[in-house]
Amino acid sequence: MAASKKAIDNASRLRYIRALERFHKSMISYLANTSELTSEGYSKKVGNALKLLNRVDSIPLYKGELQDLQKLVQKMIAYKDSSTEIEDIKNDLLYSSNQLDKSKNAKRYKKDKHNSSKFQDWE
Repeated sequence: MAASKKAIDNASRLRYIRALERFHKSMISYLANTSELTSEGYSKKVGNALKLLNRVDSIPLYKGELQDLQKLVQKMIAYKDSSTEIEDIKNDLLYSSNQLDKSKNAKRYKKDKHNSSKFQDWE
């Protein structure tokens, strides 16, 4: 029995999201852990990671965090042939990645222990 169009679309969407996350994770790991960082090495790493990303069809994403991830990956690709200093590229991309992680975690964890309205019934 053939899979429905919705199931196929969902599978291809998940495949694209995982490819974006894999690209992002590999580039951030490279930037954070490489001791001798060069523009040529960065370009080569982006090229290799881009080969894997290009295997998957691009799909429009509607969730804010996923759109931010997509924009960050496009920014990483745009820096490939840029004449910007590699340290500036590293700082900008690590900062952007950190902000993306912060926005994801802010929605996941919510502390309400300092919310005074919670304890008004106790008085």
